[in-house]
This record gives sequence, structure tokens and C-alpha cells, in this order.
Amino acid sequence: MTDLVLAAWVSGLIELSRVRGALDANGSRSPNAKLKLLFAAYNGARNTGEDVRVEEMIRQFRKVLGEGNVDISVLTLDFERSRGYFEGATQVELPFVFPPFLWREIPHYDGLVACLGGMFQRTFSNAIVTLMTGALGIASARKKLSVAYGFEAGRMDWFVAKMCSRYCAQSLMIPRNEESRDVLQKLGVQSQLGTDTAWTFEPLGPEFGRKVLHDAGWDGVQPLLAICPNRPFFWPVSASVFKRAALALTGSYRDSHYRSFYFHASEAKAKAAYKHYLDSISNAVGKFREESGVFPVLVGMERLDGHACNLISEQLGGAPVFTSEHYTMFELVSILRCCHSIIASRYHAVVTSMPGLIPSAGVSMDERIRNLMRERGHSHLVVDVRDPELEPKLLDILRCLHEDRVVISESIGRTVVKNLRMMARMGALLKQAVRERYPEVPVPSDVCGWEEYLPALGPSLVRLVEKHERSV
Repeated sequence: MTDLVLAAWVSGLIELSRVRGALDANGSRSPNAKLKLLFAAYNGARNTGEDVRVEEMIRQFRKVLGEGNVDISVLTLDFERSRGYFEGATQVELPFVFPPFLWREIPHYDGLVACLGGMFQRTFSNAIVTLMTGALGIASARKKLSVAYGFEAGRMDWFVAKMCSRYCAQSLMIPRNEESRDVLQKLGVQSQLGTDTAWTFEPLGPEFGRKVLHDAGWDGVQPLLAICPNRPFFWPVSASVFKRAALALTGSYRDSHYRSFYFHASEAKAKAAYKHYLDSISNAVGKFREESGVFPVLVGMERLDGHACNLISEQLGGAPVFTSEHYTMFELVSILRCCHSIIASRYHAVVTSMPGLIPSAGVSMDERIRNLMRERGHSHLVVDVRDPELEPKLLDILRCLHEDRVVISESIGRTVVKNLRMMARMGALLKQAVRERYPEVPVPSDVCGWEEYLPALGPSLVRLVEKHERSV
């Protein structure tokens, strides 16, 4: 009920914004002013994937639109946890009660860029869908640039799906796969095919990752297996005024409290499923370690993943744990790319490792990893977190990663280059949208080479493009 009230509140503000937009006679901007863009994102939670996505969007926008033409601000939940990220951008705190903030803040900008990866899904929270829809809708209503960039769309509850259908139709929607386009099409929302934006990310060099792994006990010879779990059965979080009041008065619901008015799922069924998930991963990895001699490490791509990492580590006899609580995105991805294979429930553990050609597989909680594995031609390398035969299926997948690593890596390389080209296409769509909405902004002239629509590529990506460009 609280989620429904939140959606109604935001919908009302969008409708009021339409009236304000129609009446605003002072909506024009100075021809010489920089284009002020607000990036609506899930930063400040130490979610490595979301931080990486925004980092690369900022680099791409500056490259495509011209460094001197844009003034970028980024939403954050916690300044301390996003300190040192997004160089040159202004960070703006996003309050947990966000509707009044959207109403006040968005009119100060020329455009809104919605950045969240799982933007239109019920996986994590209806509030997240409401936030992103509200930001896009208010920007459109106020006649601003309104862009959803490189996101996923999937199953949504009816009331947020209706919001998306009504308020996102005037935005430039660029989802990252055809499955997401199909979801939007059924809602009557037109879109252009894009991709994720993490493909161009450049972490610290391998010397950092190797040193950290050596210090954790790796002998430099054993093949490294990274395990990137999460807490799949504790989502979505839901807003509850009742639970928040009970927590304050009696301490009830403390174990399931996420933030502010938001609470994780906490029923016994979710806890039992979580135990099955952890036990299955631990047992499969343990058996594979006996067969192959791999050195397992746990990597928590989001701060909250530390819980799952620590429990699996205990079952594996104290395997090293590295989480985003203690390592920056630049450091954590460096560690990932030093590994020989990866199994992950985190989409961006797979994406950020792929430019390093690391064979990877998914233990998937929703559409995201399954869609990516289909694109790679590796549908056999993903298993659902709910599968009752998770342990034996995951053991077979681990063996496949080991035995077919050369073929898998070759396919990964082609997929990376294909997505780099798609990300460049997104840059061209962005430039066109800015020209149409703000023709006075002196964006750079069109270029011949598709790479010019990307942020600067690191040496390994340049070599990958040279190898695979003709084959994609």
C-alpha cells in the first residue's frame, strides 16, 4: 500500500509539472551557458556496477557533447561512499523521501539522464521504478531533455508499469537489449536499442589485483575462481510506514530493515531459499576445488553482498573475501580481471570482467544475466537461483568454464566489441537528441569513426577491437 501511495504522489507531481511547463514563459536558457545535466542514479550505496555505469556515462557524454559544453551533477545516497568517484561532476544528495526533491531539483537542469541498470523491474524495489519514472516524467513535462540510458526493463507491478506507459513515452529510451525493448513496446513506449555502459571501464592495472590476491594467500600458480553472490531472496524491498513505526517503538523488523522506510523480505520461505542458494554454491565450489585445485575468492560487488560472501567463505574454510565496502570500483574490477573464471549473481561482475576475456557464468535472480548469456551464445552457462538442482547444475557449469575456456573467451571478445559499437551508437543518438532540443549548444561535428562516440579506450580494449572488429 505504501508503494502505491508513493507512486500516486509522484504521478501527481508529474501532472502538476505539465501545468507548470505549459505556463513557464522563462524556460529558455542562455545560448552561451553549459548544458546542465542531472544524472539520476543509485550511487552512494557502494554498488560497483551502478558506480561503473555512471562513471562511463559521464566520460562518454563529455566526449560526445564536448568537455566544455556540459555541467554534470550526479545523485548520491551517501557522499562518503561515493567520494572520489565521478571526477569533475557535482554530487547531489538524494533523500529517501524523494518526491518533493524531484519537484524542486529537476527544473534547475536542462536535462535528466536516468542511469539505473535495472530501471524498470520489480526485482529490487517498486520505489526505484517510481523514482526513475518520476524523474523522467518531470523532465519531459518541464520540456527538458529526458533520457533513459542503457537500462533493463522486465517484470513490473501493474501500477508502476502504468506509470512507465503514461510518463516515459516522451523520453528518449535506450534499453540495453531486445528483451527490454519488447517489454516497453507492450507498454506503448518506443525505444532505441542500446547496451550497458560499463564496457569501456578501465580499472587499476593487474599488478594491483595480483598483489592483493597474493597477500590473501594465493600462490600465483593456482587458477583463481571468483564467486560473486548476492542476497537474491531478500528483494524486492518495500516501503512500510507500519514497520518503520514498529522498529522505532519496539525494535521489531530490525533484521529486515534496509534504509529509512524500506524493508527486505523476511519471511521463512525467503530464508530457506537463501540457505539453499548458499549451500548449493558452497558445495559445488567445494567439489570443483577438489577436482581442479582452484583457489576460490569471494567478491562482493555491492556492500550488502558481504553477508553472502562471508557465509560462503566460512563453508569453504575461510576463502578470502573482497567487497566494495573496502575496495573502490577501480580496485575491485582489477581483482576480478586477475581471476581465471567467475560465477556471479551480479550482472556487472560478468560485464566488467568480460573485457579481460575471463570465462564467466551466472547464477541468475532475474532477466539480466540470462539476457547477457543469450547474447553471448552461452545460455548453457546460467542457472536460476531458485533451481532445486542448483548444486549439480552449477558443478557442471564450473567444469564447462574450465574445459572450454578458450572457446568461451573467444565468444566473449566478439560480444565485447559488438557492445562497444552499440554503445557508440548510443552516443550518436544522444548527440542527435541534444541538437534537436538545444540547437544552440555547440556540440562537436559528426565524425567518421564509430570509436569517436566512445570515451577513450584502454590498450586492451583497443587490441580487442583490432582483433574482432571485422567479425561483428
